[in-house]
Order: sequence, then structure tokens, then C-alpha cells
Amino acid sequence: MTSKTFAREEVAKNNTEDSLWFIIDSSVYDVTDFIDAHPGGEAVLKQVAGTDCTDAFYNLHRQEVLQKYSSLCIGQIEGEQSKVIEHKPGDLSVIPYGEPTWLSPQFKSPYYNESHRRLQKAMRTFTDEELYPIAQECEKTGKHIPQSLVDSMSEKGILHMRIGPGKHLHGVNLMNGAVKGEEFDYFHDLIVTQEMVRANARGFQDGNMAGMTISLTAVLQFANNEAWKNKIAQEVFSGKKKICLAITEAFAGSDVAGLRTTAEKTKDGKHYIVNGSKKWITNGVFSDIFVTGVKTEKGLSVIVIERGEGVETSAIKTSYSPAAGTTFITFDNVKVPVENLLGQENKGIHVILSNFNHERWMMACAVIRMSRLVTEECMKWSNQRLVFGKRLIEQPVIRQKLAKMIAHCEANQAWLENITYQMTLMPYKQQSTHLAGPIGLLKMFATRSAHEIADEAVQIFGGRALTQTGMGKTIEMFHRTYKFDAILGGAEEVLGDLGVRQALKNMPRSML
Repeated sequence: MTSKTFAREEVAKNNTEDSLWFIIDSSVYDVTDFIDAHPGGEAVLKQVAGTDCTDAFYNLHRQEVLQKYSSLCIGQIEGEQSKVIEHKPGDLSVIPYGEPTWLSPQFKSPYYNESHRRLQKAMRTFTDEELYPIAQECEKTGKHIPQSLVDSMSEKGILHMRIGPGKHLHGVNLMNGAVKGEEFDYFHDLIVTQEMVRANARGFQDGNMAGMTISLTAVLQFANNEAWKNKIAQEVFSGKKKICLAITEAFAGSDVAGLRTTAEKTKDGKHYIVNGSKKWITNGVFSDIFVTGVKTEKGLSVIVIERGEGVETSAIKTSYSPAAGTTFITFDNVKVPVENLLGQENKGIHVILSNFNHERWMMACAVIRMSRLVTEECMKWSNQRLVFGKRLIEQPVIRQKLAKMIAHCEANQAWLENITYQMTLMPYKQQSTHLAGPIGLLKMFATRSAHEIADEAVQIFGGRALTQTGMGKTIEMFHRTYKFDAILGGAEEVLGDLGVRQALKNMPRSML
């Protein structure tokens, strides 16, 4: 930005098509050559020629627009300073309730230490600088994640961190030393998930290797051959191969016991022959490896199938971006080595159910953080928007809506952190026993909260909440896609029932 200064009187003289200037937040903009390119048409700019149009601008736009067109700024008003805070990559939000309390200087938390703060800063910068622009472009075009981003996340250890704590992180350089793999815990895991959600692209959010986060965990926990497990992990963590979870079928969603895909052993007992289909599989279109639920002789099993002869994938259109890679998969006489079995044959239900816990917990992390981002947008807009001569925030009904949204965000984050703390103290098997119910209830309530927050946000933004560009694009995206979280990983009703049934197991008989 130039250091040249101008008097307001000088700006006022530049009010024609041949020389059109105006003032926004004490900065002077020359839009003479921009009139024809202005998305809102030339009439809008002519109306404010030579004036201070700060209020009019912020009644329609955010600071990001000025950053996009910073080359049009030719100087500052003499003796004045900008009042609007410019957000830079990596910055924390200054909006009340824009960040969880542990990131606010006024509050303390027993859960987080300096390694958590270093990782948060590193992940925020990565998301703002590297992830956000790619996510927005892919969300719009429907293109799948570029290999360059996968390679970058591999190099930074992000792919490794997204699987959660474990030996796979030991010795790995995580975000240039922000945290050591040996000290990585579920709060670090929470941070990685919540920061990446801020890319604000729900379809791409799932397309960004979400299939890996819900499938490679099963391989790491239940593979019966150490060398084979390490081979799969190395291929995936390096970004050379992509992996997804293939459980859901047309006849079996939350009812995993209803799977119809079969795996029959060959006479020599060395292979399974797999036949069947899977539906709504995230990342399946571009995956090389499928962690697959199958029906074996006496029950359910989980086996790892690599793309090859007999494996066909095709894209499924949904209400969110094709960037997610949502897929229909058919297995036609696919030959799979028996060594690819995870856990025990006919006891795959234990693999499936224990793997669900981390998936549901991650989904709760994500939707809770996205709900906060939507609430932050509503706080900004309510303070910015002028209606009937007043800011929206001056209307009691708007403040009530914001109060409701804030309460949901804070309650869910507090519950999430409590469960996360329990996870740091329990081994994987114990988590399955004691936390499946609480995690299910948390996800259920978080998606119910998302329903309430999406509804209130649309009412606050009005017509802008129905358009995919401009001020309301975050609200439109959230309102259109929050239902994915209410269905994927277990529907709300199923998870609520799971939570209550698990609680009833511990009901003392003396109370009956």
C-alpha cells in the first residue's frame, strides 16, 4: 500500500467517471479503471464517487474484499488511521465467542499446554495459507484433492496426525517440530480436526482424505501381520496410495449387521472371493485401498481389498460438492488374500464398532467447530448490517438468536473437551467399552445443535443465506450440508439409542 496521503477535500473533487475516488476506513481508493469490472455494476460506484462510503461498503462487504482489491488503494486520509482490524493468516479471531475459550487470553484451561498452542498456530497458518484456497476452488469445481496438497500434508505430518495418537507418529516431524509424535494426544488430534474445518468447504472437507481417517485406524489397530500393516501405513502416509472405509450398503446403513456383500473362502483356504456392492462411500472414487465390511460364513468380517480386477467405482451425486468423492462400489468375484483380514473372522463387528468411536468423535469435533464459525459470521453480520436505520444487533430478537447459538457452541465444546480428556486416559479397548455411548450422544446433540444454529443463521442473514457467493456463502454452505453430519457415521436416532442402551447396562438392579 502506498504511503501517500490526501485531504478529504481532494478526494471529494474526484467524483466523475474520468476520475472516481472514494474513502473506505480512512483509505483512499481509485476505481476509475475498475468501473466496468465491478461485479455490482458501475451505478453503485458512481453513487459514492468522492465520498466516504465506509458505512455503505461494510453494509454489503467484508474486509476480505478490500484485501482482494488492495491494488486499488492509492493512499490514506491525512492524519487518520484505519479502524477495521485486518485479519492475517494464522491470526486468532477477535470476535467474541469466535474461538473456544482455551484460545481466549481471558480464560484458562486445564487441558492444553504449550505444545497444543504451537500446533494450533501452525495448523491455523497452514489452513489459512495453503488449505483454504485449494478447498474453495475444489468445492466450486468438484475436482478431487490435488496430489500436491496430499504431498504437502504428508511432508508436514498432517496425514499421520489425523489418525490420532499412536506409534505411527513416533519420530515423525510434525509441523516443523510444533509437537513431538511421542507426546501427541487426543487434544492435539482435536486441534488438527477443528483447524482444518475452517477451510469452510463441506464437500472438500470429506474429500480431504476423510476416508483415510476412518479406515486406516482399523488397519493400525486390527491388522494381524505387522509387516503388511506397516506396508499399508507407509503407502498411505506417504500419499502414494489412498484408502477409504467401505461399510455402508443400499440395504445396510446404520444397521451394519444387515450387510449383504459376501466373502467366501476358496477351497485351499488362501483367498476370499468377494461379491457385492457398497454405496455412499467417501473418497471411494479415487481410493486404491478399501477397508471393507463383508459377510463371511458365520458372521461379519472386515477385510482390506486393493483396487484391481473386479473392483469398479462410480461417482454418486449428492447435495454437497463432488470434491468429496462419494462413491458406488461393486465387487465382482474379487480375489483377496486371507492375510488381509482385520481382527478375527466372523467377529468383524468389534472392528467396525470400535472404529466408529474415533470417526464419530472427529465428526463431533468438526461440526462443533463449524457451528462456531457460523456463529462468528452471524456476530459479525449483526454488528455490520444496517436495517431500518439501525444495526441488526440492536434488535432484541437478533440478540436472542445469537444467545441460543453461542450457548450451543460453548456447551458442545465443553462436553467435547471432557470426553477428549477421558480418551487421553483410556486405551483403545477401554474407550470402546466406556465412551461409545457418550461419544454417540455428543455427536447426536452436536448435530441437533447444528440444525438449530443453521436455522437461526439463515434468519439472521436473510436472502444472502440462500446464495453460494458473497456475504452469506458460509451460511448457505452450512445450511445445505450440516445434515451430512447428522447421518454419516451413524444417524442421530441410532446414536441416541446407543447412548441410552449403554447407560442402561450400568443401571444398578436395586433401582429397578
